[in-house]
Amino acid sequence: MIKFGPSGNCEKFYAEGYKHSEQSAEFVKRHGLDCFEYSFGRGVRMSEEKAISIGEAFASAEIEISAHAPYFINFANPDDEMATKSYGYVLDSAKACKLMGGKRVVFHPAAQGKATRESACELTIERLKILRDYIYMNALEDMIFCPETMGKLAQIGTIEEVTRFCLIDTVYTPCVDFGHINAREQGSLKTVADYKNRLEYMIEKLGYERMKNFHVHFSKIMYSAKGEIKHLTFADDVYGPEFEPFAIALKDLKLEPYIVSESAGTQTDDATEMKKIYFSLK
Repeated sequence: MIKFGPSGNCEKFYAEGYKHSEQSAEFVKRHGLDCFEYSFGRGVRMSEEKAISIGEAFASAEIEISAHAPYFINFANPDDEMATKSYGYVLDSAKACKLMGGKRVVFHPAAQGKATRESACELTIERLKILRDYIYMNALEDMIFCPETMGKLAQIGTIEEVTRFCLIDTVYTPCVDFGHINAREQGSLKTVADYKNRLEYMIEKLGYERMKNFHVHFSKIMYSAKGEIKHLTFADDVYGPEFEPFAIALKDLKLEPYIVSESAGTQTDDATEMKKIYFSLK
């Protein structure tokens, strides 16, 4: 079943006097949403007790929770010691997410650095094979690990690259950030066909069952010639992308992803708007 929710707590959450992550569950439910993405963007610093407490709140509200691993992961770093830290960031995020009752962990794959694009991708693939082994060694194979498409040209994470990463093992499922794709491709997502072309490519490579409930980030993003600059809100009418053609593509292809709004401060309202648009379509 398709799900809609915010990434983290919006400005309205704090303006209404809420403070704690446990309260996010009821806040999201009150807005008619289905899921929530908890960000470990600056590091996994959560006690087991806190994770369990958050998990109980979300289970009680019947809201599905996912996690975003720290932003500084880079599996193309030539330094093996730094790569080892990246394994730890993903695994620690997964362990905390599991304690919270979640099953999905999103992570940024890599940055190109001074390497060629292909050599950076090949190194990322080798490192993701090692990460796969760690996932099984830690009995985390019941979790879904989602390498994300990225918005800056200097980052590794085109649709084709993320698809290659997910071919390594079934523990990997794409996180497609359509704002990122639109930014790195200079406003490429406009029509239903634009979305369907990319989705059909991933279905062909990964199979329908793998893609049916894939992970989505959606927001409007300002961009330059180098790609992503910053996240915007749905009020923006300059940069895009627009959600409705994507929603039509999902219906046409019978896909039911987990859709997370990453709008800047209005993510709960914009997630609600996406859900309204989707269910208004015949």
